[in-house]
Amino acid sequence: MSTLSQLASTIQQYLFPMQEDVLGKMTDKHKTFVKIVELSKIGAFLSPKCRGAKGRPEHSRICIAYAFVAKAVWNCNTTRCLIDRSIESDPQLRRLCGWESCSDIPSESTFSRAFDEFAKSELPGCIHESMVTEHYTKKLVGHISRDSTPIDGREKANKKGRGKVKAKRKRGRPKKGEQVEPKPERRVVFQLKRSLAENVNDLPRSCDHGTKRDSKGYKKTWRGFKLHVDCADGDIPISAILTSASVHDSQVAIPLAQMSFNRVDSCYDLMDAAYDVSEIREHSRRLNHVPLIDHNKRRGEKIPFAPHEKVRYRERSTAERVMSNIKDNFGGRFVRVRSAAKVMCHLMFGLLAMTAKQLYTQIE
Repeated sequence: MSTLSQLASTIQQYLFPMQEDVLGKMTDKHKTFVKIVELSKIGAFLSPKCRGAKGRPEHSRICIAYAFVAKAVWNCNTTRCLIDRSIESDPQLRRLCGWESCSDIPSESTFSRAFDEFAKSELPGCIHESMVTEHYTKKLVGHISRDSTPIDGREKANKKGRGKVKAKRKRGRPKKGEQVEPKPERRVVFQLKRSLAENVNDLPRSCDHGTKRDSKGYKKTWRGFKLHVDCADGDIPISAILTSASVHDSQVAIPLAQMSFNRVDSCYDLMDAAYDVSEIREHSRRLNHVPLIDHNKRRGEKIPFAPHEKVRYRERSTAERVMSNIKDNFGGRFVRVRSAAKVMCHLMFGLLAMTAKQLYTQIE
């Protein structure tokens, strides 16, 4: 955190005055954008454009990546909106992204091709992981709050193939010599034995329909995906996984825990009643964490928290704030791309912008 504090001090004392001498007075949004770009070090993950190849030189992918960060900061609905309203009409933002004149700005199709490259290479996810491990690893995290949020998709949902119809058998004890097919093991049982990469690759990611109950007990159905996030104290997203909308929250808890364990050290895992599974509690204890999971009423009479656990469980509101923040202020409500890889890329640009902003908030 001392390195982050030094960076923030250098930006405030030296970089902002130099930029304002050239660009004029900057707004708070411009300063936030500059801080995020400086902290994320996007240039270290992308090579500058090559001038030695034949043909027209391609547009700088670093400048386009800056523009997608600006899209998350300014909460633009579409790339066209980003180009028209933010970059072309805002000379300061245009020059901060790296384009001197409007004629230098790439076309919308170039933005689309670059975004496809970022999605395939998982660029924003790699930047976010590097940012968290560099500036948050040495700090002990008190609570990891785990939750998910629906993401509306703009593509056709996958049709679920109907499986083989099983012959119904009478209830009760099987007859002598009758063979009964054993129940298949649940996914959470396999996840205890597998690595992070195997668990993540096993999760469905195609667009489909999902249903969940809100805090008031009403059912909500949507078509698209589901974003699962682990959040640390201070509303800082630590890790995120995108799955199909129909995937239950409990099936992503162990992969998320494995991902967060590789990035930060934490003490408590806070989860709601959807994660009330014995395997999840067991995995949390294996990591030397204390699981605080709300008891599910479907498993019998509800078991209340002890008074000290109840007070600590209130910290789980961190996850609710992060979910509303990504949707209201960083583009999570306006997903205009198709396929899980591109949807995740869009959401991760917003998550890395929010992570950088919250890291700066911690030292102010």
